[in-house]
Amino acid sequence: MKTIHVQLIAALAILVALSATVGSWVRASSDRLAAELASGKSDSGVAIAAASDETYCTPELKQILRRVLTSCGLVKDGQAGRGCQPMEAKTVASMAGQDFNALFKPLAGRAAIIQFEQGKSDLDPVAIALLEQKFADQRGASYFFVVSRASPEGAVEKNRELSQARAGAVLNYLKTRFNDPDLEQEVGLLWLGEEFAQLEPEYCQWTRSKPDAPCTGNELNRSAFIAWIDCRL
Repeated sequence: MKTIHVQLIAALAILVALSATVGSWVRASSDRLAAELASGKSDSGVAIAAASDETYCTPELKQILRRVLTSCGLVKDGQAGRGCQPMEAKTVASMAGQDFNALFKPLAGRAAIIQFEQGKSDLDPVAIALLEQKFADQRGASYFFVVSRASPEGAVEKNRELSQARAGAVLNYLKTRFNDPDLEQEVGLLWLGEEFAQLEPEYCQWTRSKPDAPCTGNELNRSAFIAWIDCRL
C-alpha cells in the first residue's frame, strides 16, 4: 500500500513538472510571436501580415474610409459601376471639398494622379505604366482608392458621367491586367464630377501621368487620384 502511495506522489510530481515546462514553452512561443508581429518578420524571414496604422490615418480619414466602404461600397458582385456619385460623395464626406482633399495630403509620396485628355476616359501608355507601378506598391495595404474628377468644362451631368467613366477605366484595367481574385474587395471608387473637391494647383507637384504638360486647374482635374490606404478600422 505504501508503495502505491509513493508511486502516486511521484506521478503527481512528474505531472506538475511537465505542466510547468509546457507552460514555459507556451509563454516563450507567445513572446516570440508578439516580437515577430511587431517586426513584421517570422523566423523564416517571411513577412507576416499585420494591420497597419500609418501616420496619415487620422480619425477623419478613417471616418471617410469607413463611410466609403459602407455607403459607397467596395466593388463586388460584378457591379463595376458601384461607387459614390458627386452628390452622394458630399454626403459621405460631410465636409467641404478643401477639407476632403486635405485628408489625402499626407499620402503625397504614395499616391498618383492619372490624367486624361479633355472629354476622354482612355488610359494612355504613360498612365497605364504609372497605374501598374502604384498598384504593385501595395506594401500590405488593404484598400485601393480611386477618386476621379472632371474639369468644369461642359455640362454638369456630362462631367458626372465622365468622372465615372474615368474611375471605371482604372478599375477595368486592373481587373484585366492583374486577374486578382481579391480585387473587388480591395478597390473603392468615388467619382466627383466637377461638383466636389476640385484639386488645387498645389497638387501639380504630386506624381502625375503627364508631368511635363501644363498643369492648370482644368488639366489637373481631368484625372483620377489613386492610392493604397492602410488604416485599422
